[in-house]
Amino acid sequence: MKILAIGDIFGKLGRKIVKDYLSQHKQEFDLVIANVENATHGKGISDKHYQELKKTGITIMTSGNHIFHLEETTELLNSVSDLLRPLNLKPYHPGRGSVLINVETKDKRVKKVRITNLLGTNFIALGAQNPYFALEKMIKLQDCDLHLVDFHAETTAEKNALAWHYDGQITALWGTHTHVQTADERILPKGTFFLSDVGMTGPNEGIIGAEPEGIIQRSKHKIFSPMRPCEKGQTQFNGLVLEVDDNSNKVINFQRINFKNVSLS
Repeated sequence: MKILAIGDIFGKLGRKIVKDYLSQHKQEFDLVIANVENATHGKGISDKHYQELKKTGITIMTSGNHIFHLEETTELLNSVSDLLRPLNLKPYHPGRGSVLINVETKDKRVKKVRITNLLGTNFIALGAQNPYFALEKMIKLQDCDLHLVDFHAETTAEKNALAWHYDGQITALWGTHTHVQTADERILPKGTFFLSDVGMTGPNEGIIGAEPEGIIQRSKHKIFSPMRPCEKGQTQFNGLVLEVDDNSNKVINFQRINFKNVSLS
């Protein structure tokens, strides 16, 4: 099985480059997972942009701390099964944080794949509950051939710790959130694949995809300033390709994708 994980899709340019890339490469993958919490003007995802990204060929959309930024997303989360919010939120939060799907591989095998979305608790203000306990509940179900985890968290240490603790119990864990792709991809001793952060898909200019002035105001003067995505200029596509052996259900090959300053259309 060949899996593509796409780093945080950020704003209009992010949506465009995903459309361009998948129009050329979707047929190469059995499963496409993308983090969409920044898809609409940098925060949240609207119904319109959900539909737009669905048409590109994304199988499952994950998210993070900005998923509830738009009111309309509440209804969306309650009405579709392919858009996840972090599992370890409060029980009253709408939507679901984990989903089990059947994926048919190129050789016509059908695999049960669980995708789980988690949120970190360090330096993130949404008030997530313990991600360990949330993930353990899913693992104990023992209902899947593959278990893939998008851990939307701030620090590399927090992401590393969760992956190491469940090494051998999940297929792969990759981080999202920082918009900066890391180069620490590896297979842990008991077989779980890990990458601290897949990165960001969107503007390649500004600061982590945003217009610099707002970020500078926050940093220099410690005052709130909107984080506006760059809407013109060069783009980047950050992602991760995993190849999973159909017999062992373990990752056997992996490659980061980091295209910059290119037009794919």
